[in-house]
Amino acid sequence: MKKTYLLFACVFYISCSHKKDEISPEYRSITESVYTSIIIQPDSLYQVYASVAGILEKNFVEEHNLIVKGNAILQVVNNTPKLNTENTRLFLQQAKENYNGTTSALNSIKDEIITAEIRLKNDSINFIRQRNLWNQKIGSQVEYDSKNLNYELSSNNLQFIKSNYYRTEKQLLTALKQAENNYKSSLINTKDFTVKSRINGKVYALYKEPGEIVSIMEPLAAIGSATNFIVEMLVDEVDIVKITKDQEVIISLDAYNGEIFTGKVSKIYPIKDARNQTFKVEALFDEAPKKLYPGLSGEANIIISKKDSVLTIPKEYLLDFNKVKTDDGLIEISIGLQNMEFLEVISGISKNITIYKPK
Repeated sequence: MKKTYLLFACVFYISCSHKKDEISPEYRSITESVYTSIIIQPDSLYQVYASVAGILEKNFVEEHNLIVKGNAILQVVNNTPKLNTENTRLFLQQAKENYNGTTSALNSIKDEIITAEIRLKNDSINFIRQRNLWNQKIGSQVEYDSKNLNYELSSNNLQFIKSNYYRTEKQLLTALKQAENNYKSSLINTKDFTVKSRINGKVYALYKEPGEIVSIMEPLAAIGSATNFIVEMLVDEVDIVKITKDQEVIISLDAYNGEIFTGKVSKIYPIKDARNQTFKVEALFDEAPKKLYPGLSGEANIIISKKDSVLTIPKEYLLDFNKVKTDDGLIEISIGLQNMEFLEVISGISKNITIYKPK
């Protein structure tokens, strides 16, 4: 009796196993999609930085507070020594004296110009007088050439001094403006500096406490939209060419176990992240969950295409990328849409044919 039972069991197992390894294609709806992990982030999220280094004097807001564009977020007291401001003030004073003072280099050059003009006038008179005498055949060639040379040298000297004056004036004026800018900058840096919000939104993070040292290289707060959230997705480079704006997105969040949300692709970033070989894609909810927080994670499927009532086979029955095993041997098929389990058969086999699972 035992032997009969064991024999029946073996025959039943072999028969079931054999049936599992052979099927016929079936008509069903198929959806091709791109799978991706997701992170939820507020729209317009940005990091807040101070433009000066110093010490955080005060946070005017708390995390989760709503904030209006232009409202103060925090205040920084700059730690630049006041000696720097005094030094820039002294440089400014010196630059003003060099440009406007009674003992400035420009006044000295002005005196040289006056002297050169007097000399030119005198040499001009002597030259004209000598030229008139020379025209009357009075005097020598040497005297005429000497007076002419003196006149030309005086003229050239005056032009040189005037050029030196304009060049010196420009240099001193530039130095004065630079000193003024440096002094104004130092005044700003020694004052309390208030950082204000660029948007209407919500305070999601404050990274520093009053009394802590602040640098211009590290963020002090995170501000973003209080009502609008985006779905950030990282799409593999082999799939990015399939993605277009307004494609449907099926979203599942870990915080909402089992609940499904829908959305649409809103933005595709064109630059690949070289670290993980992915492209960043954003989507917007059709109807967002009641509560969302930055950093919520989950998964999504971006719908590439849908077809109803198409001939399909399980992907595990495919051989060499485009062939199936039948009673007549290997048959090549044309493939359409695919998902994780099934693929569409466009041509090559019909519904009535039996195909076998590869071993």
